[in-house]
Amino acid sequence: MVLALKAILAQSDAVETIVFDEVDAGIGGGTAEVVGRKLAALAKHHQVICITHLPQIAKFGDQHFSIAKQVVDGRTLTTIRPLNEKDRQREIARMLGGERITRTTLAHARELMEK
Repeated sequence: MVLALKAILAQSDAVETIVFDEVDAGIGGGTAEVVGRKLAALAKHHQVICITHLPQIAKFGDQHFSIAKQVVDGRTLTTIRPLNEKDRQREIARMLGGERITRTTLAHARELMEK
């Protein structure tokens, strides 16, 4: 719903940057693929920043960053790291299969990214 509203607003406004924070809430699989395609279409004419936990959406990004939070001495620290192509594949594999990355999850990530 938020994606549809922002897409409509972007058409009628001179919006340069559109931010989607967890646009994937409550969806998965095929629906996530459709949302990813819509975001990619929006990104042709606008800067789109999308925070997602779904590899079906992340694969559409032109650039991919990993964001990690950790608590150190009672303070939450956030790190943002740009990913190269190899790191991006590993991150997509992690999104697919969890922290334990295997040849199978890497192959699945590679296949997903090529679609």
